[in-house]
Amino acid sequence: MVRTLRLIGAPTDVGAARRGGSMGPEALRVAGLLDSLRRRGLTVEDVGNLVGPPNLVQSPVDGYRHLPEVQRWCEGVDAAVSEALACGRLPLLMGGDHSLAIGSISAVARHCRTQGRKLRVLWLDAHADFNTATITPSGNLHGMPVAVLTGTGPQGLIELCGVGGPLAPADFRLVGVRSVDAEEKRRVRDAGLPVQDMRRIDEVGMREVMRAALDGLTSDAHLHLSLDVDFLDPDIAPGVGTPVRGGPTYREAQLCMEMIADCGCLGSLDLVELDPSRDTANRSAELVVDLVESLFGKNTLMRV
Repeated sequence: MVRTLRLIGAPTDVGAARRGGSMGPEALRVAGLLDSLRRRGLTVEDVGNLVGPPNLVQSPVDGYRHLPEVQRWCEGVDAAVSEALACGRLPLLMGGDHSLAIGSISAVARHCRTQGRKLRVLWLDAHADFNTATITPSGNLHGMPVAVLTGTGPQGLIELCGVGGPLAPADFRLVGVRSVDAEEKRRVRDAGLPVQDMRRIDEVGMREVMRAALDGLTSDAHLHLSLDVDFLDPDIAPGVGTPVRGGPTYREAQLCMEMIADCGCLGSLDLVELDPSRDTANRSAELVVDLVESLFGKNTLMRV
């Protein structure tokens, strides 16, 4: 596993209609993310925040809200993540809303193709993020990144994936989903998108769900984790823009992180949709930092 991390801030909520997510990167810094990672024996570079267009909270145009602005942010994220990977760093994107993952995962996909490595995207989220311009109820692009990354959406964003084209639905594993729009459900089923929803977690437990999500990964694979904070139950993480009741508990979330750490394949990471304006004393950010520590090796007992 790469032992040098590069923290990249993307302070924007332009992919959403509601303001607040732009404060996420600073909330993570205030919660002690850098020092927590360094205590794990990691070298951490914080390159500061990217700069992009503001969120003017405009109405959707042709089914997309703020499309030009989202594209500029994603291009900036793409360039920053590409540079980090080229330098042998593990990029940790601090969002910002989840539309930014279009940029980060596009960069990772191109890198994996160049390296000849298998890519697996683990998408921890309350939502499927598989909407399109024709079925979206809001026009918010943070509800569309999985669709865009698999080839349905604005051409300028799809093309970020490069010569190899969009990812396949089979490259994704969605875990914790519990809020999907009616037409979006049909698209998820038709595409065969691998989803482990909350009912599945209730039925078989988080351990079996994560075993299935990580199944088939070998030591030379690249695992990209895209963690939307609304994956967590809002009772423990209220600081999100789109909370959905009935999410994973603290221990279930910790088990996710510990099993990812055990697999040894983590190569890049998004932390997105943290909204300090809806939080209480920054406790959601502190929880995320706690989970990230487990992602990089902290555990309860002296396991090897």
